[in-house]
Amino acid sequence: MFQKLAALPPARGTLSWLIQLIYTTVRLFGQNGLKNHAAATAFYFLLSATPLLLLLSYALQLLGHIAENSVPATILMAALYNQMQLESLTELGFIPRQAQLAAGGVGFATLVLSSRGLVNAVQGAFRIIFPDQSKRNMVVSWVLPLIILPVLFLLMGVAALAQVTLSFLGQNDFIGAGNAQVLQVLNTLLGFAMVWALLFAAYWRLPRQHPRARDAAAFSFGAVSSLALLIAIFGAFFKLENYLSLYGALGGVVFVLIGAYFAFWLLYIWAQALFAYGKVDIAALEKLFLGGSGEGASKLETYVFGDNNRLLEKYGEVHPPGYTLIEEGDDSRIAYFLYAGRARVYKNAEAGRRQLGELNEGQLFGEMAYLLNEKRTASVVADTEITVLVLPPHIMEELMRHSAPLSRRIIDTLCHRLERMNLVPR
Repeated sequence: MFQKLAALPPARGTLSWLIQLIYTTVRLFGQNGLKNHAAATAFYFLLSATPLLLLLSYALQLLGHIAENSVPATILMAALYNQMQLESLTELGFIPRQAQLAAGGVGFATLVLSSRGLVNAVQGAFRIIFPDQSKRNMVVSWVLPLIILPVLFLLMGVAALAQVTLSFLGQNDFIGAGNAQVLQVLNTLLGFAMVWALLFAAYWRLPRQHPRARDAAAFSFGAVSSLALLIAIFGAFFKLENYLSLYGALGGVVFVLIGAYFAFWLLYIWAQALFAYGKVDIAALEKLFLGGSGEGASKLETYVFGDNNRLLEKYGEVHPPGYTLIEEGDDSRIAYFLYAGRARVYKNAEAGRRQLGELNEGQLFGEMAYLLNEKRTASVVADTEITVLVLPPHIMEELMRHSAPLSRRIIDTLCHRLERMNLVPR
């Protein structure tokens, strides 16, 4: 029989897990060079947004012709110019005053083609965040980028259009200020939900090994909330006029590029956090198995992974002296880490049961059956009261995949054990 270790106070266990999650996320984010991917994605976003200005100019011309005979079109056009400051953008040269139909067609074609570069940049970053060797379907990889960005900008445009129209109508007492504010709040929540749905689809479906839907939903909510905070900070501390005074006509481009960079930076760091969410235990187990925090570990890393109580509560078992943890010939594939105590290894032979060796604190054992997919080749019996961490096959698989140093140590230990077993008399 065995007993589980006493549970930690919930607050302490949660805090330890959260610190390890944040540390693992930041470390992986830096190792994967995702800041550079955010910069590249922001560039493709700007490249995709450029033809939108040309298309916007053409759309405004069409709206102007319709507004000559339509009151709603006139209100809509006034709302756009008033709320989005289109006249100022036109005077600064961001939006051309005249755009021919052919130019609008070229702008749309450029938008469709540049969307491939943007979507591919996002997919490339996700392949690094969620590493997987399998390849995507060729048709999907070519067709999806040509569709997704125009649809994305269309949805964003509809939400922005509704927002500015309601704001204009409320300011000019067409529907009453109170009703306009309620509708604006509802429209803001709708925009929030649309962005959340897009990020949820990206976090859930872009990784080849899809995370759980509820995890993707939670991290998508965090990403959207961070984006909302970023927009509020930009609105309070960063002004387009400042960039225009510094860079002239290019100030708007610099402003959009900086905003897009930080937006995609947040997108990727939350995606990296989603990946790290499933790897926190693996990272903590790796540090424990390699001896503390590993060779050359920083003081910060030692502090983050120095508390093993959470791992002991989740994976730990305590067994009395004489308990047979592993029986020779069994089909089990569970591996163990001896956290405290001492155990002995025995093997059956013609002359009787022989002792192969002794297991001390800090040793990983029982992995041979998992690696070789064979029955147990020896028995392990507790010599004193022992505390072990129980590692199912899927945990061992993740550890071997995650940590090259640990894999080398396991293989080296396995070779030495096989060598000792061959010296035992039959």
